[in-house]
Amino acid sequence: MTAADPASLAALHAQAFAAPWGADTFVDLLSQPGVLAVSEADGFILIRTVVDEAEILTLAVVPSARRHGLGRRLVEGAAVAAVQAGATRLFLEVADDNVAARGLYERTGFDPIGRRKAYYAGADGSRTDAVVMSRDLCAPDANLTLP
Repeated sequence: MTAADPASLAALHAQAFAAPWGADTFVDLLSQPGVLAVSEADGFILIRTVVDEAEILTLAVVPSARRHGLGRRLVEGAAVAAVQAGATRLFLEVADDNVAARGLYERTGFDPIGRRKAYYAGADGSRTDAVVMSRDLCAPDANLTLP
């Protein structure tokens, strides 16, 4: 886990998403209790921990760095950070049609547990379901390497 600069996170987010979050959003999120960022030069993951649960708020990897293991490292780093903050379970929501992200989460131990109908809005006004996924951070096969 590294100190997170809101402007840098916003710049990375803008490269990764069609509807990016601005620096003010990151300033607000990072000022909240339990919000942590794990970052590398070409991407980051932001999580929020509350008591014994954690949630992935966003994962951004710039297009040129995709499919090289960075997303996996960030997810695993977030899982370790969540455990260190006292979480036993990690949750997320991912667009049903985001095949690459769903595959990453499944490969890193997440299981689908629910669905939020028409959760995401597209630029054209369309709506996409969110798949809610969860990962048990205390399972014997969690494979977390804590420092």
